[in-house]
Amino acid sequence: MFTWLCLLTGCWGPNQISLSPHLLLGNPSNATTVVSNADNYLMVKPQYALSYSRSKKLPNWVSWQLQASNLAAPGTSHRQNNFRVDPDLPSDWSATRPQDYSGSGFDRGHLANSEDRSSSPIDNSATFLMTNMIPQAPDNNRGVWVELENYCRQLVRQGKELYIIAGPQGQGGVGEKGARRELAGGQPVSANTWKVVLVGDKLGGGLKGINKGTRAIAVVIPNMQGIKGNPWRAYRKTVREVEKITGYNFFSNVSRDVQDSIENRLDTF
Repeated sequence: MFTWLCLLTGCWGPNQISLSPHLLLGNPSNATTVVSNADNYLMVKPQYALSYSRSKKLPNWVSWQLQASNLAAPGTSHRQNNFRVDPDLPSDWSATRPQDYSGSGFDRGHLANSEDRSSSPIDNSATFLMTNMIPQAPDNNRGVWVELENYCRQLVRQGKELYIIAGPQGQGGVGEKGARRELAGGQPVSANTWKVVLVGDKLGGGLKGINKGTRAIAVVIPNMQGIKGNPWRAYRKTVREVEKITGYNFFSNVSRDVQDSIENRLDTF
């Protein structure tokens, strides 16, 4: 469904989905734009792609390409902070509202990070749609999670090209007000947050730039308080381990032998 927001964000139609750089490496859950596929509903925006669950009213995963050109120039801030319902959801679906998080003890946690889309107000604004949010314990969101986000931006400033996928896993987290399984609106609070990052060495290399030696970072972080000071490297897993706990297939557009090499290797950088 196209709305007034498309005038700002440039919503992608069905014929453009295959061109999205955010799905270059694959579609982890084989999400589709068929409305009846309500718990694995594909939404593709210029800034990121995602699989949405109607029953959970949350994203299953969000995927995005990250390059230095996506980042604001030093000393510039385009942070919009305009959390809002995503009007591109089917009109008869109940949507998560920013106030559903009020009093929960959990942050409205970005999956596609705000600073990863800071080169323009329009791109940054798109990251504040609630379809890009999950309930995140503050010590996760403001500590371990943000440290990994910062590290990813360091890599792209060094000339790397990143492909990032992130999402929630399990149910039952611990926020500032204690343990909780869901928000007031029924949205589940995950037990963990996960992220998979493929680090391309060559800007614009795409699939051709991926080989058996390509670096992949994967983490599974408890969605709980008390971890803020912990290093993100303490939560590293192999990509294959994240596949096992999520049921998703990452990097499916890469050849099987390259996948096996990348996904079974634990990052040690």
